[in-house]
Amino acid sequence: MPEEGVPLTPKADLLTTEEILTLARLFVKEGVDKIRLTGGEPLIRPDVVNIVAHLLASARTSSLIPLPVVSPAQLRQLEGLRTIGITTNGINLARLLPQLQKAGLSAINISLDTLVPAKFEFIVRRKGFHKVMEGIHKAIELGYSPVKVNCVVMRGLNEDELLDFVALTKGLPLDVRFIEYMPFDGNKWNFKKMVSYKEMLDTLRQRWPELEKLPEEESSTAKAFKIPGFQGQVSFITSMSEHFCGTCNRLRITADGNLKVCLFGNSEVSLRDHLRAGASEEELLSIIGTAVGRKKRQHAELFLTLQDSPPAVLSISFRDSLHVQGLRHRVSRSHQMVTLWEGGGVPQTPLLAQWWLGAGLPQRHYSSHPDSDANPKCLSPEPQAPATPSGPLPASGQLTHVDTEGRAAMVDVGGKPDTERVAVASAVVLLGPVAFRLVQENQLKKGDALVVAQLAGVQAAKLTSQLIPLCHHVALSHVQVRLELDSARQAVVIEASCRARGPTGVEMEALTSAAVAALTLYDMCKAVSRDIVLEEIKLISKTGGQRGDFRRT
Repeated sequence: MPEEGVPLTPKADLLTTEEILTLARLFVKEGVDKIRLTGGEPLIRPDVVNIVAHLLASARTSSLIPLPVVSPAQLRQLEGLRTIGITTNGINLARLLPQLQKAGLSAINISLDTLVPAKFEFIVRRKGFHKVMEGIHKAIELGYSPVKVNCVVMRGLNEDELLDFVALTKGLPLDVRFIEYMPFDGNKWNFKKMVSYKEMLDTLRQRWPELEKLPEEESSTAKAFKIPGFQGQVSFITSMSEHFCGTCNRLRITADGNLKVCLFGNSEVSLRDHLRAGASEEELLSIIGTAVGRKKRQHAELFLTLQDSPPAVLSISFRDSLHVQGLRHRVSRSHQMVTLWEGGGVPQTPLLAQWWLGAGLPQRHYSSHPDSDANPKCLSPEPQAPATPSGPLPASGQLTHVDTEGRAAMVDVGGKPDTERVAVASAVVLLGPVAFRLVQENQLKKGDALVVAQLAGVQAAKLTSQLIPLCHHVALSHVQVRLELDSARQAVVIEASCRARGPTGVEMEALTSAAVAALTLYDMCKAVSRDIVLEEIKLISKTGGQRGDFRRT
């Protein structure tokens, strides 16, 4: 959801139930065998169950009149329409799915771009993560297989969650579909935010080298893969890096009745206006055929910078099996991402399941890892003893980031072995009585200071090499930021932990994470108090390095 919200289309401009069914009959008569209700959010339409219940029946008759109510048993016997699907944000799915299934719904796609509850709230600007998870489990319970989960991958926002999404397919019959970030009006797209299919695939194969490619279905938009032994599978929608325009057989109808032959195209034809003007079936077919004939072979000029090979030639007949993916609200956006705070931790799947089952986060205790097993009192307010290393010290006392002539130099780690590296750092923010009370009661005008600081800390960990000049870039596999209120000191205690496998440590990532989380708390609270002190920014522990482990005692 964009920060400024979206303008709602007047109800009179939207297609009525009868108009939707009329168009459905027309398209199915001409060869369409699959209709998907998508969005916007289709489940906010009060007539959505009725639409699904009539779609198969509407395919059976060509008369342009409203249909009588028919039973689901009758609908399943009708020919022409093979699949009725829905793409939803999942918030209302658990409540409506039993009715939708009874009406004849045969396929489900659920949009979910993060497994981190706090980040979910930032993206969609409302709570509801647990409702989406409940909807996914309800779909599985009712026998839908696979349940497709659509995840738009954006660099700096959720690319660090790829492995956790894939891990969900181990025990659940899901088809997790990673979608390349595409440009739409208002979503502040830029090329640097896009994570390509090949980059995502490489990340997955580093963890699961046994990943197998599955045969592609005709006219499929997805490249499917499966990990042997896993119940579900993983797919990639390569709209940007390897477009499939030449074999695309989708058409879209917007909620206000405009026909779009390409998701990226600006050209639209109002079928609603022609319907309301009394156009005959033949006239509507002529209008639709003309629009399809203008369907381009690729996404305009955008792909000239992304494609090395010549684009595929479009070869499509209106009598081909065209998928109508329409009925969305009249907003030219898809999977909007909030870019104010681009970051997030990586919850482990079993703990995610615990969160969904109701454990939840303790009140005013925030962690980028839901339901951490760590002691809630993650840091002691007592003074800390001097640090003592638990492993050998380096043989030389010389600085490693200085060359023989005293100039700054980056350490060459090319010859060092890859090991599992973990580091934990902490910081304390002394807020004072006024700011502490406002944070505790979540009454700051800027918003929830703990959530914002948590996400800022995660983001900072991932950007450390861009902030600290001689730090190597580290592909973090896990970031966790915990914030706890300390009433005795009127303070917030921050603990940041980072994990990666590689030739260099992650203590700088942990320290940067804790420090930026502390700075963010200062920024959130500075309007009510300037008497805020940041202190005790320090490394707590690190493991996995050649010089041995370190633990502050």
